Formats: sequence, C-alpha cells, structure tokens
Amino acid sequence: MAVRVMRYAPRQERVCVRHERWLLDADADQPLEHLDLRDAWEVVAAQRRWAGVVRRAVRAGAEPERVFALAHAAVARWWGQALCWERETIWPRRLHQVAGGDAGGELERWRIVGRDAVIFPEVVAVAETLLDPAMAELVWHDSGAGRPRALPSDEAFCRRLGARVGREWLGPLAATDYGGPLTSWMGSVIRIRRGAGGLPGYDNDPWWLRLEHQSATMAGQLRVLGKEKKAPGSGTMWRATVPAEQRAVIDSLVDGAEEQLIQLRGAQTGSSAAVARHLLRGFSHAAELIDQSLSALSWRP
Repeated sequence: MAVRVMRYAPRQERVCVRHERWLLDADADQPLEHLDLRDAWEVVAAQRRWAGVVRRAVRAGAEPERVFALAHAAVARWWGQALCWERETIWPRRLHQVAGGDAGGELERWRIVGRDAVIFPEVVAVAETLLDPAMAELVWHDSGAGRPRALPSDEAFCRRLGARVGREWLGPLAATDYGGPLTSWMGSVIRIRRGAGGLPGYDNDPWWLRLEHQSATMAGQLRVLGKEKKAPGSGTMWRATVPAEQRAVIDSLVDGAEEQLIQLRGAQTGSSAAVARHLLRGFSHAAELIDQSLSALSWRP
C-alpha cells in the first residue's frame, strides 16, 4: 500500500531568538520540541534578516508567506539532492550542530527533523534574491530579452544566486535543474516581460507554487521512514528501498523531463535532438541514483 507524504505551507517564524531555539512541529511523531541553535548562529541571524525580507515583499506587492513558500520549496529541493554534492560542506556541519554535535548515528531521521532549521539561512537568502529587481533583470537577459533563446547552463542569474547562498559552484546545478520551483519562477518572470500568456495549467504569477513542488512535512516524512524501516525492501517498487532524499532527486529529473517537453512549445525551445539527449541523460542519471541511494558517507562526521 502506498504511503502518502503530506505537503504543507512552511511556517516562516520558528526561531526563538531569545533562547536560540528552533521550534518543531508538535504533530510529528518524535520526542523533540525544539532544536538548540546556540552553535548554529547563521539560523538565528537569518530570522533577524527575515523581517527585512517581509518589508521588501510588501513594497513589491507580494505576500511574504508566498515568497517564503516558494523559496523554501526551491531550497528544500536542493536539500534533497545535496547528498550527491561532493562540494557541499555547509549543511552537513550545520546539521551536526543542530543535532547536538553528531547526526551520524541516525542520519536519515536527523535529515528530516533538522531540515527546515538547517536550510533556513539559504531560504531567506533565496527569498531576498527573488525579490531583487536586478536579479529578475538577469533572468530576462539570460533568456535573450527581445531575442528569445533557451536559458543557458551558465546563466548569470543562477551564478549570482549560488554566490548569494555561499556556494559559487551551485550555479550550473541550479541552472540545469529543470522542472523545479525556481525554473517555474524564472519562466513566469520571462513571460511577464514578454507579455506572453502561460501554458495550459500554468499561471504567470511568479509566486504561484505548484502542488508537486511543495515540501513534505516532517511528520509525513517520519511516517514514511518508520514504515520503510519496518519492512525495508518488501515492496515491489524501487521507492520502498530508496531514501526519501534520493527519491526527491529522481523525481526532480522526471519533472525536468516534463519541463523540457513543455518548452518544446513557445519561445524557449531547443532542437528535438538536443531535448532528446537531455532526457536520456536525465533518465540515465536517475538509474545511477537508484544504485547509489545509500551513498551518504560525506554527511557523516
């Protein structure tokens, strides 16, 4: 029987700045009420910065909750892929800090329980980025402006975004992560500037978050983890034995294939051969991820 992972609109204020704690959801089946942030100063600092992001969103006519939800979805997607990122060192260190010094013994559980606290500084940074008119202008120029072209893999927007989250190397990965919330935001920005209507089922509202892009709740992920640990590999589908983070990466590749097919229509198209090659590379990578689903050694102390 398939287990449904519930999705949600993430809360923006979980940090008790006074006590330097991250407040956890009470409905999750786990004993902790909070995470200690005394060694993770970046998380507390991000909470202080969030007030400024709210003011910027209001000035831009955007709802802060929706801006946060979109930024959270984008960064949570990176979190799902990060086990495969050899150059990622910030999140492993921060995860061990919020886990009391060592998350290695229960890495899968801590990656669920600690996710929102660990990625919070990057979520705030991405929200700031998406509200910056200069960054939207980069997206417009990356798309060819008045002479439409496919977004390049070395686009300036994603390079600048990587720098803003403290990862200069992240730009090309973000630029080729087709089918995610960030790509959807970029597409909306471009269509608005061109005065073009959205594709069927899509909207030109840049803050519109598709249901499939919303992040899974901690409670839902913990229920899935508990079920899989009780009967690992007992199912007939590969999802029964692949960790949630790796499933998210594989799903993102499938989403990317869908996005590439959608882009065959309209201005942002490539040749059929180029799209086909991209799809084949994506599916090949998905197969490799299944084989490497337990390779989380870089996240252990």
